[in-house]
Amino acid sequence: MAQRRKSGASKSTNGANLGFEQKMWQAADKLRGNMDAADYKHVVLGLIFLKYISDAFQEHFERLKKEPYADPEDRDEYTAENIFWVPKAARWRPLIILRRPLLQSNA
Repeated sequence: MAQRRKSGASKSTNGANLGFEQKMWQAADKLRGNMDAADYKHVVLGLIFLKYISDAFQEHFERLKKEPYADPEDRDEYTAENIFWVPKAARWRPLIILRRPLLQSNA
């Protein structure tokens, strides 16, 4: 059996070095603050879910805007297609726009 050669690579790498992993961890730590990781996962999973349903909602919203007799703000238009209705104040883009000034002031 052939023996593996030892390389100079550190044990912490997984073979893929994309260069942004450290920055991602630092950003996650900054967002997490003093929150316990077990609690933080609920925040992150909630944001991922909101992003997912907002993307599906926005895609259907754009389609409905192009249809002559469709109302893009009618909740039934979405439930008929098994798409979550997302109220205006909870949609992804307004949340991101509200968040940007806060990020800039903390920089």
